[in-house]
Amino acid sequence: MRHLLVLFLCPCVIGVAIHLWLLNFSGLYFWFSPWRQRKYDIVVGVLSARHNHELRNAIRNTWLQHLTQHSSLSPRVLVKFIIGSHGCDVPVEDREDPYSCKILNITDPILKQEIESFVIPETVAVLTEHPVVNVNFRVLHPVIITRLGVFQHENVAGFQRNVTVKLFQAEHEEALFSARFSPASSGVQVNRIWYKPVEQFILPEVEEGLLPYEFTVGVEGIAGGFTYTVHEAEALLHNLETRPERLLNHLTALENEDALLQEESTNFQDIIFVPVVDTYRNVPSKLLHFYSWTVQFTRFEFLLKTDDDCYIDIENMFKMIDHKNLKTTNTWWGNFRLNWAVDRTGKWQELEYLGPAYPAFACGSGYVISQDIVQWLASNSDRLKTYQGEDVSMGIWMSAIGPKRYQDKHWLCEKVCETGMLSSPQYSAQELVELWKQKERCGNPCACEER
Repeated sequence: MRHLLVLFLCPCVIGVAIHLWLLNFSGLYFWFSPWRQRKYDIVVGVLSARHNHELRNAIRNTWLQHLTQHSSLSPRVLVKFIIGSHGCDVPVEDREDPYSCKILNITDPILKQEIESFVIPETVAVLTEHPVVNVNFRVLHPVIITRLGVFQHENVAGFQRNVTVKLFQAEHEEALFSARFSPASSGVQVNRIWYKPVEQFILPEVEEGLLPYEFTVGVEGIAGGFTYTVHEAEALLHNLETRPERLLNHLTALENEDALLQEESTNFQDIIFVPVVDTYRNVPSKLLHFYSWTVQFTRFEFLLKTDDDCYIDIENMFKMIDHKNLKTTNTWWGNFRLNWAVDRTGKWQELEYLGPAYPAFACGSGYVISQDIVQWLASNSDRLKTYQGEDVSMGIWMSAIGPKRYQDKHWLCEKVCETGMLSSPQYSAQELVELWKQKERCGNPCACEER
């Protein structure tokens, strides 16, 4: 009986061992990958947020359904949605901004009294060598500005000439308010900063971007501080007190979202989960992981990158590839933005790229690159720095290798509908369905000609 039991157990142990080996070594899976059995003309990567179920279903019911039902196109194209495998574990209400996963760092606020925004240590003798400096900051909760202040180069009383301190909202030319310091009216000095009262002004919470307000002062002082009180203090306290409950509800919602995504992936077999937290700031990393996946598990000539809110015309794209006689190496085909100014605030705030303008980059609604470029990106993915968005990141990465750019206005950059367009962005799920219905009805997604 003991020998018989061993005979029954051994196949199970061997099966478990093989299963674990397959999970831990992608090399064998590489050779048995179902997508390596054929060479595709195009692999399509659709960047998608975890919660965008409706947009993904709209694509599945429009151009992707048409593609899978088309006997000659279906074998030529592989389409995958790119989704981060992890949701952000910080509730949206408790993040610094809706584009990252950084927790709003307010823990022990000082209430019902004036607060100095900056404190100069006594050991600091000379603050700066430059006569004018800007102080930038971000408002995480609404505050009331009560006084504006200015630092001085030397620890002396008063001013030798007039100095004006102004507070601006970022990228706005007109000051919100200002304070003027002079030899006859120097204000009050507190902790090495000279202050003057201003008409009380509420600075609201700024959700988009970092450093949205700045001071600019004259030659004798450097940009200074201000004093403020917390606006709506009770609301802030309530928000902090309810964080634990909000976090618990959010984590439960994440578990439900994970289950729905796994079910969706099982049902449609068209999702690639990449190992990143799924936020806007991590989209460049999502793209690099997808490039690595395509090189490892597929064979193809071109790759099309698009987003889940975009209309795509695959058939027209194939016609244009033949018409343009695109080379299968060193090719980047899209609608390129040139000398695009770098934003320092807002959703597209750039903190890493120091130049005033980005290198040429293609609009994100759709662009095509050849397999060798994807191979280069995948091979260097661990060394490539990511920037504020995937499209500008792509432009910076491509500036290192200089592929041949094929400019084509049919890859639309804005939400407009044009006859012959290859892609168009920023549609709702319902709008994507309506565009496709019109294309099927009369061959033109924009309008049917009256007869």
